Formats: sequence, C-alpha cells, structure tokens
Amino acid sequence: MADIKDPENTILMELKGGTVVIELLPDVAPGHCDRMKELAREGAYDNVVFHRVIEGFMAQTGDVQHGNLDAGGNIRSAGTGGSDKPNLKAEFSGVPHDRGTLGAARSSSPDSANSQFFINFNDNHFLNRQYTVYGRVISGMDHVDAITRGEPPANPDVMISVKVASDADA
Repeated sequence: MADIKDPENTILMELKGGTVVIELLPDVAPGHCDRMKELAREGAYDNVVFHRVIEGFMAQTGDVQHGNLDAGGNIRSAGTGGSDKPNLKAEFSGVPHDRGTLGAARSSSPDSANSQFFINFNDNHFLNRQYTVYGRVISGMDHVDAITRGEPPANPDVMISVKVASDADA
C-alpha cells in the first residue's frame, strides 16, 4: 500500500479488487475534503454503486441518496441524488484533472456539488477550472481501472467501504 503522509486527509476505498488509497487536497479544496471525510465517517459511502463509468473518461459514484441498492436505492435513480447536507461552493483551482484525480460531480450550477464524485481514468484537462479537484489516487488505480463500465452498468461495482485512514484502526 502507499506511503500515507497524512492519515487524517487520506481515504481508504475498498473495491472488489482491493484498496484504493486517495490523498485528499485540503489546501486546494477544504470544503470538499471535509464533506468526503464527514460522509465516510458516517458510513454513507459504503455499498454505493458506481453508476456512470465511461471508458477512457471516468468512474462516477457517491450518490448516497439513491446509490446504495442494499438500502432501497435504485440504479435508475443513482446519479440524481446527494446527501442531506447543503451543496458545496465550487473550489476550482489550477490542479489539473489528470489520471487518478478525484473530481466533484455537479449539475450545471458550479455550486451544486454535494456527495457525488468521479475518478479520472485519463487526463481530462477539458474539465480544468470547471470541476473541483480535491484528491488523487496514490495507490490502487488498477482497481479503479477494473470498475465495470456502463451508464449505468448492468451489474455495477460498489464502494464496499470508504474510511478516513486515521480511523481505519479504530
């Protein structure tokens, strides 16, 4: 596993193939990082599907309202919901949407990100300064690459668990 420099700002996402380690960027997007940690600590991301996975582009997940199929979610509605928390103000920066970066999913309004996010399969620089980048995969990108494709996938993969690294031993 990756060398974790700051456990409080590192996410451990368990997928079917193994652990994805995500380094959050609180100096770049503090609000988005705090929201991800808050939802992870609540267990809100556990068992949430990847509802939009586009080859050569990205894998999107994080609809805590409709994306947990075990808790009454619906794959057809996944991608339309968020959390019960207020939307986040955009935190656009000069950090590019490179392969492995974590971006905040949103509607056409820049300040509409809530709980959904995506992981870039490739460098997607056309998204730069339009979607908030708030983390990057530092280990386990091969597990992200293995996520089942589709919009939505017929048999979607899930985030088995999502934890803040500083809590992982607790």
